[in-house]
Amino acid sequence: MSSVVKDSFLRTGLGRMTVSSKQHRDPMQFINLAGYKFISLDELDDLKALLDRRCRELELKGTILLSFEGINVVLAGSEEATTQFQTLIQADVRLAELRFKRSLSAFQPFDRMLVKIKKEIITLRVPGVDPAKERAPTVAPAELKRWLDEGRDVVLLDTRNAFEVDAGTFDNAMDLRLSAFGQFAHAADGLDPSLKDKTIVTFCTGGIRCEKAAPVLIGKGFRNVFQLDGGILQYFEECGDAHFKGRCFVFDQRVTLDGNLEPEVANTR
Repeated sequence: MSSVVKDSFLRTGLGRMTVSSKQHRDPMQFINLAGYKFISLDELDDLKALLDRRCRELELKGTILLSFEGINVVLAGSEEATTQFQTLIQADVRLAELRFKRSLSAFQPFDRMLVKIKKEIITLRVPGVDPAKERAPTVAPAELKRWLDEGRDVVLLDTRNAFEVDAGTFDNAMDLRLSAFGQFAHAADGLDPSLKDKTIVTFCTGGIRCEKAAPVLIGKGFRNVFQLDGGILQYFEECGDAHFKGRCFVFDQRVTLDGNLEPEVANTR
């Protein structure tokens, strides 16, 4: 392992942390973590090996995607294990500001632990889009709710896949009927040119897709584009399901979450 990765994670002793198996026997104690950060990363093989080893030692399950553009994390485990994982990640100065969304479940929603290196942490396939260097403005959930409460003329643009939108979305949101996020740039070409003078708020589940979508729109001449900070999940946490119909689809065994971040059904495994 390189000295850079060692220095980032091991100089504080965090690489030697262990977790008690007692936590896994305590019901209702699975913590679900979701977080991402667009940041220039290198030495990905070393980082992958370290994170894979520590996640297995901590008995965590889920997926971590790494690329030269950043990191994307969705995983679950005990309170102690997830806390130690957050501390481990944030010991790296590059990732110190990575924010995690936390929610509870009575069961482990993932079947395995996977750490993978990819070209992009969310696949867009548009060269030159780099949110780490050129990030679109954000709107906080409470601010968006205020805009909607006031009836402000805002275009809400859902950047998720069609089946996710069908599970639930904001009132009167625009839907591009995507089957994959990689279609977004092409689908955006079909938007009405009159929208270029409107206030547009892009949104998705946790923020990662709308953070890439917003710069694409700006590059196409849309002049007043925002992204919903933290996505639907952050909005639910701060504002509940105000102005939202249905439930938010998530890519694990919880299936969908309501405005209180509660799973669709209880898992009895």
